[in-house]
This record gives sequence, C-alpha cells and structure tokens, in this order.
Amino acid sequence: MPGRRRESPLKNPSRAYVALGLEGSANKLGAGVIKHAVDGSTEVLSNVRHTYITPPGEGFLPRDTAQHHREWALTVIKDAVAKANITMHDLDCICYTKGPGMGAPLQSVALVARTLSLLYEKPLVGVNHCVGHIEMGRQVTGAQNPVVLYVSGGNTQVIAYSRQCYRIFGETLDIAVGNCLDRFARVINLSNDPSPGYNIEQEAKKGKRLVLLPYTTKGMDVSLSGILTSIEAYTSDRRYRAQGEPDEESEDVIRPADLCFSLQETVFSMLVEITERAMAHIGSREVLIVGGVGCNERLQEMMGIMAQERGGSVFATDERFCIDNGIMIAQAGLLSYRMGYQDTSCKEHLFRTDEVHVAWRP
Repeated sequence: MPGRRRESPLKNPSRAYVALGLEGSANKLGAGVIKHAVDGSTEVLSNVRHTYITPPGEGFLPRDTAQHHREWALTVIKDAVAKANITMHDLDCICYTKGPGMGAPLQSVALVARTLSLLYEKPLVGVNHCVGHIEMGRQVTGAQNPVVLYVSGGNTQVIAYSRQCYRIFGETLDIAVGNCLDRFARVINLSNDPSPGYNIEQEAKKGKRLVLLPYTTKGMDVSLSGILTSIEAYTSDRRYRAQGEPDEESEDVIRPADLCFSLQETVFSMLVEITERAMAHIGSREVLIVGGVGCNERLQEMMGIMAQERGGSVFATDERFCIDNGIMIAQAGLLSYRMGYQDTSCKEHLFRTDEVHVAWRP
C-alpha cells in the first residue's frame, strides 16, 4: 500500500549486545563502547578521544598522524574499556573505520582492530565513516527521516535515505567545507587547539564587515576552492590588518574577524540553500547536521531559520558526537553486525556514503 510504513528488518535482540568502536580516519583517535539492550534501547558506555594537534599555521600530515594513533591506541582503548566497566571478553564485535579517510591513519587503526580481533577471537566489522556519523546522529537526536547535511574536514554532502541506501543529493565539487575553514585558519595563523574550525567560529563572532566573496552553488553541488582563494587574497590587500597590528578606526580596514565572519556567512548560506532544495525534493521537514563542522552554532542557527520558515526543525549533536569519535563507529558497526555482516579484509576502502547497504533500515 502506498504510504504504508515498512517493518524494520532489525528486531529487538534476544540478549544485550556490546561493541567496541575504533575511529582514526583523520587527526582524532577515538574508542567507544556501546550497548544494545533487549528492550531495543541503546546506551553509550564510554566515548574516549585523543586529538593530534599541530602548531599554528600547520596542518597534519598522514605519516605523523598515523604515528600519533599508534602511540595513543592502547591508552585510549584501555581507558574506553575501563570507563565502560567491561572486559574485552564481554564484547560481541570490534568495529573500526574502514574509510573514507587518510590512508596511513586508517591503516594504523585497522591494524589495531585486526590484532584485537585475533587476540580475543572477536568478529571484526568495518564501518563507513560517513554512515557512522549519520547513525549516531539519528540515535542521539531521534530524527526520523531527515535530510542529512554532512559537513566535516574531508566531506561535504547532502544526503537522504531511500531503500536501504543513503543517497547523495549534492556535494562539494572540490574541497570540503571543513578543509576550507581549516586552511584559512592556517593562513591567518589561528591556533589548531582545540580545532581551527572552532577558532574560526569564535573569531567570526567579532566580525563587523561582510566582504564580497564568490557564491558558487552549482545545482545541488557547491564549489569551495575559489572562495578560499578569494578570501586568502584579502590578506594581501592594503586595507588588511593582521591580528595584533595597530589599526585606525576606519570603515576601509579589513580585520581577520571580518574575513572569518564573511567566510562563514557565505559558505553556510550555500549549504543552507542546497539543503533546502533536498528537503523540498523529498518532502522532509527535518534536517540532521552531522560531522565536525556541524558543531558550529552559526551554521545551526542559519539552518534553523530556514527550517522554521518551512515548518520544520533542525537536529544536531554537541562536540561529543559530531566531532570524529569511536562511539559512532561502534553504533553503525553493531547495527551491521546484528544484520549478519562481518569483515573479511582489513584493507582500508575509500568507499562513498551511497555504496553502503543499510540493511538495518526498512
């Protein structure tokens, strides 16, 4: 029957299931333990994370990031297991990020996951990083059938679910929004602690002037590389005053805060536009924002205004769940495991969001 709600293929378990999730696709190393109870509820038992932070003006290289993950893996995992008040023998499966992400860090975490799997004779479950974000966002917020805006350092996608697949309606044609923000933070020498994107957000709150930047939506897609080039060019303008430089009170002066403000307003407006188009296309009144940039309060505010005008609502999580973490990998991995999926290879796989069979949803 048209409009009839399909029954979920994922049944309540006959016993409790517990999974360990390991995340390390970029500069965050995370380990989390999750529990699926008999009554169908989900409980976060632990969620531990350690971040590789580089000096101001520098990014993080794959080799150095992988070394960080190798050095901190045992500490982070032991902490997660201890906080969950379990032992490794209590686990039903070990889940890890299989991709997409940076090759060397992915390999380091995959090696740890495979080693633990062999040592404790536990099934191994590879998880798509993007799907991990979506499933944790759905679990935490209770969003039913939202349009998903996935924004992070490596990904920018507008996604909607249909027939056991997260389908991509629009995405970046070049660099991700988080990468755009991070790279500009390096240009103006902002700190990487706790993250460059967070410091861009704080700086933008002090901005008073909106400078002209390209507005490059192309259908359902966006292009961000040209915007980054344009905003960088303003730092060579004679009117620009870097942080700490004396400046006269003049309407012509351009400050770092003005550029951060302008960059956020322009890029976030583009993201709101393509998200609204996807909402109109599928008839949804819900928006779920996931990924590290999803923590940005200005993005949430702008998306909320749009959703309210459409009679809808916005769902987002705080930094515990929107920034890369192990618990989202545990959640998506345990859903897969309960549907009968197990890994046969630990080789990292750079697979897209729409290549995952979402077997646990109707």
